[in-house]
Parts: sequence; C-alpha cells; structure tokens
Amino acid sequence: MAKVTVLTAVYNAERYLRPCLDSLKNQTLTDCQFICIDDCSTDSSYDILQEYAKEDLRFQVLRTPVNSGQAKARNLGIQFAKGKYMAMLDADDWYAPDTLEQACRSLEETGAQCALMELVLHYEEDGREELYPLRSTQREWSGEEAFRLSLDWSLHGVYVATADLYKRFPYDDSCRLYSDDNTTRLHYLNSDKVVCCKGRYYYRQHPASMTTACSIRRFDYMPANLSMKRQLEALPLADKQGILDFYERHRWINLVDCYWYYRLHHDAFKEEELQQIQELFAQMLQTIEPQRIPWSLKGKLGYYPFRSYSTFCFWEDLYFRLREWMGR
Repeated sequence: MAKVTVLTAVYNAERYLRPCLDSLKNQTLTDCQFICIDDCSTDSSYDILQEYAKEDLRFQVLRTPVNSGQAKARNLGIQFAKGKYMAMLDADDWYAPDTLEQACRSLEETGAQCALMELVLHYEEDGREELYPLRSTQREWSGEEAFRLSLDWSLHGVYVATADLYKRFPYDDSCRLYSDDNTTRLHYLNSDKVVCCKGRYYYRQHPASMTTACSIRRFDYMPANLSMKRQLEALPLADKQGILDFYERHRWINLVDCYWYYRLHHDAFKEEELQQIQELFAQMLQTIEPQRIPWSLKGKLGYYPFRSYSTFCFWEDLYFRLREWMGR
C-alpha cells in the first residue's frame, strides 16, 4: 500500500506531459503510486506514458476504451488506487518537488481529511506566475465551511484527500465540463476538517482552454449544478443543515449568469446550437425550487425565479438592457 496515489488523466498532452510526469517522478515523498489514464490520445502521449512506466515502477498506465473525458478517466484510475491518500494532477500542470510530502504531513498532523495545496497560476503567454488568492483568512475549516466557500471558489479545488473520500464520492461524470467540480465539493462537505498545506500545484493557464473558449459546452454548467443538487438531496443531513437552500440560491445565480453569457455571445452560435441552449434553459427552469431562494435575492430585478421560459426571458432581457443602459 502506497502513502499516496496521484491520478493523471491524459488526452493529447504530448507538449506538456514530460514536465508533468517529471514532477511526479522527482517528489521527495517516494512512497507513491502514479496512475496515468490515457483517454484515447491521438498524439504520442500514450508512448510517453509507457516510457515512464518502464523506467519507474511507481507509474501505472491505463487506457480508456473510448475518449470519454477527464472524470471518467480518473474514475477508472480510482479502481486501481492503493494509496492511503489520493490526489489528481492534470497532464499540463505540475507539482513542486515537496508537494506530496507537505500535504501528507499536514493531513497526519491535523487529522484532517483534505489538505489544500498552494495553487500557483502559471500564465502560458509570458511565464508570469501568481498565487491563487484564497478569499478566507483561515487556514483550517470545517467540511461545511469549506463546501460553502468552494461554491464561488473562495477556496480552490486542488488538494490531497483520504482515499476513502475518493472511493465514496468518485468524479461526477454527468457532463463533459464542470461536473467534476461537484466531487471537490462533496469531498469538502463530507470532511470533518479541511486544512492548508505548503505543497504547491502549478496550474498552467491556456487562453484557448475549454473553460475560457466560447463554446456550447459552457452551458454544461447548468446540468452540472443540477447534478450537484441531486447528490446533495441524497445526503441525509444536507436539508437539516440548510445546505440545500444555500446551494439552490447559488444555482439560481449561476443560471442567471449563464443567460447573461448567452446574450453576450448569441451571435457566436449556430442556429441548432441556439435551439439546444434555449431548450436547456427551459428544462433547468423547471428544476428550480423558488421557495428555497431568499427574498433578499428574488426581490431584486432579474432574480425572481420565473419557471416559464418566455416570462424568464422577458424579465432577464429587461434586466440586462437596463444594466447595459447604465453601463454596468
């Protein structure tokens, strides 16, 4: 049994893969298992992974039968994990040499279930780096506190956690984008304690990444949020703790924000894509529970949770026209 297992999902990452794998190979904590899952790459990524596995027995290479996305690839890796703790590393990112050692030490010294790494944003265009600003002055949180703070990314989602959490709550693969964020939040919520550690994760920033590009996939955010709600509903204490009310407010704000994105980028989508987006909005509106949204929010122009799509569009268009007129 290894001290820690790291999951790396790989798809056409040959340009950045070696620095990523070298950062694993050179960890000061040597009692590790590195599971790399090739998601049907069409470049040389799989050959590079095989090369590292031949040189270092800590590397284990798996391959998905079809290209299925990061979440499903990581879940395949979880099935083979032997570590007491688990973490993920994207194929274009890298760890500082002592990252895993620092994280495991923090977990063992504090008895926490999750240890947040220091997240360093590395900008591809000019090599500039900056530390992700945690919008909390604390260094330790309860699981519920960490969950609430993670919804607007006041706490980021890069951490080492107990293997038990990963196996109880594997990656949500309901959407190609965003649904895997739900897993982070479930890990936090189901922890007694979440702490910070000094291990660093270097997160490469790509201007044309899927999360920044103008794509219909941006609207996966809405079904991903619904998937999170359904998982929260399955937790026995969530309603008693007010978690569902808190999350529904967050989900409604996100839906309104998605409509703002839709208005801004309407001309970038094809006619069939516009139809899909409109149908998705109509479906999502039917899942909103207005009684869970506080009057402090739904009393504001643009934030009343109308479930009729036509009524919703009328009021949102009015709201955003007023914002544009006021220069906001």
